[in-house]
Amino acid sequence: MTERALRLGTRRSRLAMAQSGQVAEAVKELTGRPVELVEITTYGDTSREHLAQIGGTGVFVAALREALARDEVDFAVHSLKDLPTAQPAELTLAAVPVREDPRDALVARDGLTFAELPDGARVGTGSPRRMAQLNAYARSHGMTIETVPIRGNVDTRIGYVHKGELDAVVLAAAGLNRVGRADAVTDLLSVDTILPAPGQGALAIECAAHNASLAATLAELDDPHTRAAVTAERSLLAALEAGCSAPVGALADLLADGQIVKEMRLRGVVGTTDGSSLVQLSTTGPVPETETQAMALGRELAAEMLAKGAAGLMGERAL
Repeated sequence: MTERALRLGTRRSRLAMAQSGQVAEAVKELTGRPVELVEITTYGDTSREHLAQIGGTGVFVAALREALARDEVDFAVHSLKDLPTAQPAELTLAAVPVREDPRDALVARDGLTFAELPDGARVGTGSPRRMAQLNAYARSHGMTIETVPIRGNVDTRIGYVHKGELDAVVLAAAGLNRVGRADAVTDLLSVDTILPAPGQGALAIECAAHNASLAATLAELDDPHTRAAVTAERSLLAALEAGCSAPVGALADLLADGQIVKEMRLRGVVGTTDGSSLVQLSTTGPVPETETQAMALGRELAAEMLAKGAAGLMGERAL
């Protein structure tokens, strides 16, 4: 008798389907079992409000998690940056696969780079984090730009530029790569200019905690370095008590001496959306070997940032 197909819960967006399709292939290879995608509409997909208004945290995740709890799907794939920082006890984060490019990417008219944008350029993004850093960068380089809040999927956002409504939009490079639109990118924004969202470019594969055998199978897709990095980034976010719509950027990267990875550096930034005020700090330590060590790195940097006034820059605390 053939084993029944594993049910993978996914959002319906083109990006989510592309991400989930890649994971489905990997799981099929691991298990020899067919994997079927179960499309689930989330509140974040149907609400027309800006993410900052609907609270940001968990709006793309809750419906998938409910489907897991009701045993309508066996496992789910999320963009890790959409996951609330607190992990529910009944679910296990079985795997964090190798991370895609964590950087933000500019899609601008006429092939322009960020530095080449004309004065007063209108730059679209739905993210307060991007707004804060884009405005701060422009300000420090004598440029004037106007950041415009936008929503919508990858194609909708790129469309604003092609139709001439905006001079440029900023999107995650990973998403553009996954949906095959890397050709639209006119400038990859260095992490020294714009720190990405905590967990950006990484996927989270979640299943019910009681399904130990499936969790063990999915764990084979886990990349320990990626997991350590995103754990440190999300611990920083949690310690700042900020939701995923807060203007917080974070990136942990590994520092190697030749081929030997020696240390992990964690950088964090928080700022007002107009870019007038930023707190940006970094810390470096041994590569974390446990989740506890990775979380400690994030908490340590958050404490330093709070001591430098980070809390006052985030506006209202995410509820």
